[in-house]
Amino acid sequence: MRKILIASMAAAAFSLTACSEKTQDAAGETADAMADDAAAAGDAMAEGAADAADATAEAAADAGNAVEGTVNAAGDAAAAAGDKIKEETAKAEANDKK
Repeated sequence: MRKILIASMAAAAFSLTACSEKTQDAAGETADAMADDAAAAGDAMAEGAADAADATAEAAADAGNAVEGTVNAAGDAAAAAGDKIKEETAKAEANDKK
């Protein structure tokens, strides 16, 4: 009877060990899959951040060009106004001499 009991306990230990190994294998595979998913998500976030930075730089360059164009146009308008004032002043002075 004692031999049967020892054999039963040994069989139970082997089945628990086999179960435990399967569980460890499954847990390892799950951890590997989670690590791969986390790496892929990190890569996607880095790529998205780089794209956003590029778009921001392009928008800033476009805005800078627009401001430069506006400043140039304002300078041209001021120069034209100065020329017109000079012309009108000369005409007024000529009229005063008459």
